[in-house]
Amino acid sequence: MTSEQIKALDHQSVMQTYGRFDVVIDHGEGATLYSPEGRAYIDFASGIGVASVGYGHPHWLKAVNEQAAKLAHVSNLFYSEPYVRLAAMLTERTGMADVFFANGGGEANEGLIKLARKYSFDKYGEGRATIITLRDSFHGRTITTLKATGQDVFHNYFFPFTEGFRYAAPNDIDALKAQAGDDVCAVMLELVQGEGGVMPLDKEYIAQVKALCDANDWLLLVDEVQTGVGRTGTMFAFQQYELLPDACSFAKGIAGGLPMSGIMANEKCRAVLTPGTHATTFGGNPICAAAGIAVQEILTDEVLAEVKEKGTYIRAQIEGFGSPAVAGTRGLGLMLGITLNEGYSNKELANKMVDAGLLVLTAGQNVIRLLPPLLISQDEMDKGLAIMKDVLCS
Repeated sequence: MTSEQIKALDHQSVMQTYGRFDVVIDHGEGATLYSPEGRAYIDFASGIGVASVGYGHPHWLKAVNEQAAKLAHVSNLFYSEPYVRLAAMLTERTGMADVFFANGGGEANEGLIKLARKYSFDKYGEGRATIITLRDSFHGRTITTLKATGQDVFHNYFFPFTEGFRYAAPNDIDALKAQAGDDVCAVMLELVQGEGGVMPLDKEYIAQVKALCDANDWLLLVDEVQTGVGRTGTMFAFQQYELLPDACSFAKGIAGGLPMSGIMANEKCRAVLTPGTHATTFGGNPICAAAGIAVQEILTDEVLAEVKEKGTYIRAQIEGFGSPAVAGTRGLGLMLGITLNEGYSNKELANKMVDAGLLVLTAGQNVIRLLPPLLISQDEMDKGLAIMKDVLCS
């Protein structure tokens, strides 16, 4: 099918819930995507952080193909090898105690919320179920995770929302303390607020949050849906904050492009969720788990160190453009944001970059968000940066 035929069929047969760029993607290789007509696009978006190892990686392809031929699905009423191997890899690389596998980021964060509330119920009974989240956060699009999201724009249409959330300004421990109460069971946060504008939280603030949680027996929940799986230059962002959370979520890049997510708990919380309290039909799917194993094998410590180097390189190049549009850059690893000066629109500039052959994202009030595949080559980075410079300096 041609690009125009695909777009026409989409408009005819698909719910129009996405504000899509006017681009059709047919295939990819490395960090480069192609339209059905063969037009190339350098990918600085990774399907919103999903294509962690790029497109067509031979080790990933081999793992997926072999598992698909062997066993595509098995109920979680039975054991199978792929999910247990992946769980062991994740706990070994993070120091967490155990894993629950799910399918998407919102579902994973629902699991965090359930774990926190059950931990508190088991220990204290009813009436201690409120979770404090941060302003400008984003935790998903289910009814519950929309309410957990600290942005009023998401608290619309779908009334009544799930109760039990309060919000505090990020990087302000006094604001967090002001939301404390006998009804609180947890604090839930992103270490880099992605949708909120690629805003890393201060390490001193996180240490204060951890101390506050410990003093009150609140669980500290870290949403690593976007920051996890090497995106920030360590397997999980919490490893850069000298932190072992009570539980964390992951999704996006975990299976390199296949739908998978999950939560990890520390030793204190490993046995909170018991048979009958939490489940999902497709969690730990053998093909997705095989893909996840391949991703772990590809993302060695040496590769993760290169992620930090690539992020430093991209930021230095952008800050050296001398563009009147650019106010600065921020982020960790290859989770980057370009802040824009007043008078410039992130959506307008992003559309111009896409039209010129560079796929980027937007976030927050006026930020261009970059999430390239972690294995992006030097040549692909330079091609993408050249396109970006032309747009930002024109």
